[in-house]
Amino acid sequence: MSRRRIGDWAIAAGLAAILLITALSKQHSPTNLDPLGYTLLTIGGLALGARRRAPIAVLVVTGACALGYQAVGFDVPAVAFLFAVYAAVRAGHRTITVAASVTLLAALPLAALASLHEMGAAFARARGALEIAWLIAAGAAGEALRQAERRADEAERTREETARRRADAERLHIARELHDSLTHQISVIKVQSEAAVHVARKRGEEVPEALLAIRDAGREAARELRATLEALRDDSKSPPHGLDHVPALVERARTTGLDATLTIGGQPQDLPAAVDRTAYRIVQESLTNISRHAAASNASIRIDYRPDALVVRVDDDGTATSTIAPPSGVGLLGMHERVTALGGRLRAAPRDEGGFSVRAELPVQRTS
Repeated sequence: MSRRRIGDWAIAAGLAAILLITALSKQHSPTNLDPLGYTLLTIGGLALGARRRAPIAVLVVTGACALGYQAVGFDVPAVAFLFAVYAAVRAGHRTITVAASVTLLAALPLAALASLHEMGAAFARARGALEIAWLIAAGAAGEALRQAERRADEAERTREETARRRADAERLHIARELHDSLTHQISVIKVQSEAAVHVARKRGEEVPEALLAIRDAGREAARELRATLEALRDDSKSPPHGLDHVPALVERARTTGLDATLTIGGQPQDLPAAVDRTAYRIVQESLTNISRHAAASNASIRIDYRPDALVVRVDDDGTATSTIAPPSGVGLLGMHERVTALGGRLRAAPRDEGGFSVRAELPVQRTS
């Protein structure tokens, strides 16, 4: 249970205790309905513990309890209903709250009349139990906080959109710079080295190892550059990828001969966009590294939804061992930077039983 929820129930219990003390301090003739009145006071107070999750239900319960204990002769203000009005308006249920408040104001004199049997006294008690000014104040407080939260959310979205636009512009700028400065040179190296190898073999000459190394390095550099440019331009050309696209990644990996399996743990739920994209990139980069460097036949991807974190783990049975680790590349560095930026933890290392393991834990802030 979160701290906020614990606080809600503590406030509800405190208010229930205050209502009971108020009822006990009032002078009235004891009847056989007193236990029912005390029960309704307790239920009305404790119901407020669920006001964030079910504001309308709490509004109905507290209103019904107020009518009930007034009907059995308890002259106690409907404080729990005021808290419920505040919570319901804060949640955006203004119309229903107004209707419930008008209904309670009209019904309270009738409820009080059941125990007083005199209309004037019943109206006086009903007015003391719930005044219009109290209702207006509670509703105004809820609406003010709702508007403040809405403006804060809008400001946060605006900042995120501005940062995203700047990041998109910077990615495109970097992509253009890379394309202009490197693509031509690498293409020249690749074409010339392949031509030199072709000519040497055609003449029956022995091809120098250095020339073969240049040719292979040129091919690899061209592939890496294309992949880098695609990654830089990805978010600007298409919607950002997230965990919904991971099954497609796994299927694509299987077409290369890799026996890849995907397991989902916990209850899938909406995630912050940054966490969703980062988790996808971790799986994407891990599968890319496995297909290019690991010489693996099996890979397992597990995504665990936890209450306060998302855990992504990718294991393979490749050639990495606990004594000889594969060299760190740009991909692992990029994963580490993405995870660290979100306040998470990343572990990428050989497994004791052989193969390589990538495990990322990304914190997720939930709202109750």
